[in-house]
Amino acid sequence: MAVETTAGDDALERVTMARVSRRLLPMLVLCYFIAYLDRVNVGFAGLTMNKALGFSAAVFGFGGGIFFLGYFLFEVPSNVIMERVGARTWIARILVTWGFISGLTAAVVGEYSFFSIRFLLGLAEAGFFPGIILYLTWWFPSYYRSRMTAVFMAAIPISNIVGSLVSGVLLTLDGLLGLAGWQWLFIIEALPAVILGIVFYLYMTDRPEQATWLEPEQRDWLVRRLAAERAQREAIRHYSLSEALRDKRVLLLSLVYFGGTYAGYGIVLFQPQIVHRLAAGFGLVGVINAIPYVFAVTAMLLWGRHSDHTGERVGHTAIGYLVTMFGLTTCAFMTDPFLTMTMLVIAAMGQSSTGPCFWSLPTAMLSGTAAAGGIALINALGNLGGFFGPYVFGLVRDYTGNFAYGLLAIAVGPIMSAALVWSLGHDRRLEHIPRRAPAV
Repeated sequence: MAVETTAGDDALERVTMARVSRRLLPMLVLCYFIAYLDRVNVGFAGLTMNKALGFSAAVFGFGGGIFFLGYFLFEVPSNVIMERVGARTWIARILVTWGFISGLTAAVVGEYSFFSIRFLLGLAEAGFFPGIILYLTWWFPSYYRSRMTAVFMAAIPISNIVGSLVSGVLLTLDGLLGLAGWQWLFIIEALPAVILGIVFYLYMTDRPEQATWLEPEQRDWLVRRLAAERAQREAIRHYSLSEALRDKRVLLLSLVYFGGTYAGYGIVLFQPQIVHRLAAGFGLVGVINAIPYVFAVTAMLLWGRHSDHTGERVGHTAIGYLVTMFGLTTCAFMTDPFLTMTMLVIAAMGQSSTGPCFWSLPTAMLSGTAAAGGIALINALGNLGGFFGPYVFGLVRDYTGNFAYGLLAIAVGPIMSAALVWSLGHDRRLEHIPRRAPAV
C-alpha cells in the first residue's frame, strides 16, 4: 500500500532529520577530519623527513601509498564485523588503534620501518570510511543521503586546510626536546584519534531504534521510513553478501573509485612539494597548500545538495571526475604561479565533488549485510588507487625530474572513472530519488 503523507508528517520529518543531523554529523565529521589528517600528514612531513632519512620520491610515494595495501586486506571483514557488533564499539576500536600507530610513525628510521608503519596504519584504519558510509544508511533516508555524505566528506578538504596550516607550524618545532619537526607532527596529530575513540563509544548510538534522544513519534517515523526504502530496494533485487561481492556493478563501481583515488592521493601527497616552489618557508607553504581546499569544501557541499534536489547521481559523479582531469592536465602545462594554483583549485573542486554523489550509488542498490560487504569491497578495491597513484607519481617525478609529467600520469585516473560511471546506464535503483517514502 502507499504511504500517505500530511502536513503533520512533513513537519515531523523536518524536525526528526534536523535532530538526527545535529546529533550525529558533528562527531562523524570530526572523526573523519582526524582520520584523513593522520592519513595524509605524511605529505607535509616529507618536506623535511625525506631529506633526513634519505628517501627518494619513489620511496616516499611507495611508503605513502602502501597504507592502502593494509587498508585493502581488512576492509571487507571490518565492515561485516561492524554490521554485527555495532558502530559504537567498532569505530571506537578503529580510532584508538590508528591513533597509537600513527604516533609511532615518529619512530621510523629508514625506508623499511616507514613502509611497515604505513602498512600497519592501513590495517588499523581499515573499515572506518565504509563503516561510516554504512552507518549513514542506518540513519538517513535516500533523499538526504548525498548531502549528508557531502557534509561528512567535507572533513577531507577541511582537514587539508587545517592540516596544511598546522603541519607547516609543527615542522618549525625542529629540535624541541631532541625531536625533529616531522616527528612532532606525527605525535601531536595522532593524539586526537585516541581521545575521540573514547568519546565516540560513550556518545554515539548504533541504530534509530535505540535513540532515546529522539521523541517516540520521531523514532517510529524514522524506523518506518528506512524500512520502507529497504523493502523497495529488496523488491527490485535482494542481494546476499556473496552476490554483492560478485556483482558486476559493484566491481565496476570499484574501478570508478580506483580512478578517483589514483588521482586524489597522488596530488594530496605531492601537492605540498609542488607548492613549495611557490613559497618561502614552511609556514607559507601551509597557507598556499590550503587554498584549493577552501574552494573544494564549498563545491562538495553545493554539488551534493544539487544531486539530492535533482535526484540524479551518475551525471553528477562523472562531471566531477571530468573537472578533476581538466584541472590536473592543464596544471601540468602552467608555469605561472597564479595559474598553477588556479588549476590546482579546479582539480580539488572536481575531486571533492565526486565523493558524495558516488557513494549514493552503491547505497541505492544494496542493504543489510550486502551493503556492508559491497560498500567495503568498493572502498577496498578503489583505494588501491591510493597506493598506485602516489607511487606512479613518484616514479615519474624521479625519472623525468618534473612534477608536470607526474600530474599527467595521474590524470588518466579520473578520465577512466568518468567513462566507467556513464556505463552504469539506467538502473531503476539509481534513477530519480523520491522526496516521499516509497509505496510498501
